[in-house]
Amino acid sequence: MIIAIDGPAASGKSTVAKRVAKALGFTFLDTGAMYRAVTLEALGLEIDPSDTNSLIKLANDIDISFKREGGCERVFVGARDVTEQIRMPEVTKLVSLVSKEPNVRRAMVDRQRRFALDANLVAEGRDVGTVVFPNAELKIYLSASLRERTGRRRLELEQKGHGITLENLEKEIEKRDHIDSTRQESPLLKAEDAVEIDTTGKTTAQVTEEVMQLVQGRTSL
Repeated sequence: MIIAIDGPAASGKSTVAKRVAKALGFTFLDTGAMYRAVTLEALGLEIDPSDTNSLIKLANDIDISFKREGGCERVFVGARDVTEQIRMPEVTKLVSLVSKEPNVRRAMVDRQRRFALDANLVAEGRDVGTVVFPNAELKIYLSASLRERTGRRRLELEQKGHGITLENLEKEIEKRDHIDSTRQESPLLKAEDAVEIDTTGKTTAQVTEEVMQLVQGRTSL
């Protein structure tokens, strides 16, 4: 079974998807982390986002894996744990520019589909229900107001020691929304058969419960 959870930045996708996967005993796939890993490596190699040939080569060659350690999902590039690094502001600022390159997306989508060959999966991202797994048994689209999403992302950054004004952060999220929703290859869209959940003003537990009720409606789990 595949459960696809899509939505814009800071809509709650990752946290909810992790909780649902844990509750069901499913594999969790953070597709956004894969694009962030490519972006992190591009920064380290000083590859400009406009250098499409170098980005495509990197996307095809990079070794990305996920491991569960101490109850937490960890992201690795080769043997290096990059779980924290891929969430740095400089990566967040560039990830939409890197991930809009069509051939980078195609390389990642191929990898993402392999995860579902022998596992029940909860996958989250921006094109999971529309492009990666269009035949997913359950599709969820999480949304929230811009103000809500900005507040969540600011709190997340502050907890990691990164300071940014609400005004600048809101502009960054708006810019990212625009790039994600207007890119040529697999833009951010709500699948026609997706159930939309507005997470504004809701706790993670409340949204998780709503998703679990939808899951129970589709399966005998």
